Amino acid sequence: MTPSPVPDPEIDVQVDVRHLPDHSTAQRQVFGYVITLHNRGGDTWQLVARHWDIQDARGHTITVDGEGVVGEQPILAPGARYTYNSFVTLDTAPGVMAGHYVMRDAWGQSAQVPVLPFRLDTGSERVLN
Repeated sequence: MTPSPVPDPEIDVQVDVRHLPDHSTAQRQVFGYVITLHNRGGDTWQLVARHWDIQDARGHTITVDGEGVVGEQPILAPGARYTYNSFVTLDTAPGVMAGHYVMRDAWGQSAQVPVLPFRLDTGSERVLN
């Protein structure tokens, strides 16, 4: 018996990240991010979990797993968008954040939606030749 193919949820993920200097200190940099998920497919999906890998400038990685996002498990009907904002802190910047969302369809099948790596940068780093 061959396993059923994993469904493609056809969810686009858009990330907008900003350094928050008013909330940061020399020892802890704070970044706010806004994520929009867009269901461009024909099926309804529910976001049930998230996974993040967050790496700072020293290569130290923190993994975060949890149910939903910001206390919600949104349902995205075909064509629907869901936007939320959150924040992350780094001991040393710049850093990188990436991960995935776990989505479930109406039949209970799960699929992962990747969130491509995005940079956590204060904008103060300089490159010298």
